[in-house]
Amino acid sequence: MTETGKEKIEALIEGCIKGDRNSQHVLYKLYYGKMLGVCMRYAKDHEEARDILQEGFIKVYSNISDFGKSGSFEGWVRKIMVNTAIDTYRKNKQSIFQVDSDYVDANAEVIEDENESEEYNGINPAQIMEAVQKLSPAYRAIFNMYVVDEFTHKEIAAQLGISEGTSKSNYSKAKANLKRMLEDKIKKFQH
Repeated sequence: MTETGKEKIEALIEGCIKGDRNSQHVLYKLYYGKMLGVCMRYAKDHEEARDILQEGFIKVYSNISDFGKSGSFEGWVRKIMVNTAIDTYRKNKQSIFQVDSDYVDANAEVIEDENESEEYNGINPAQIMEAVQKLSPAYRAIFNMYVVDEFTHKEIAAQLGISEGTSKSNYSKAKANLKRMLEDKIKKFQH
């Protein structure tokens, strides 16, 4: 970020700390697109993503004086959005997490196939995102937390109040469902 860009962000942060509505509005507009994208990864639809985004920005404004300025402000905002999305799922946990208890009890390890990512070469990221949106809420949340936000299964379990086995199971099933949804597209690029 250029020095003038950094100074602009710092001025907006100071304005938000003082409760300046214009600074809040400019900050919102500046990060709206990127943060909506973050929320969309967790939400079932655009409306839910906007709700998460709104709640996330309320948290940003409420806690902006806690930003330590030592790291990236955008990263700080993104973390709040991810945590807000996780909180949304935590509130609805009972209806979201329906897991095959035999699979969880077996506490099966998820085996990472090194060649797996090569299967998806040539598939448009928008197509993958569309498929992720079709996953069940539990699968979508855990897939995003593990793959995109790089949480460990232990961290996911702690965040969502589930077992590590449940996290691993849901991740494994999310990958299988995505593979099934993208199968036709994968076949096109293999031939």
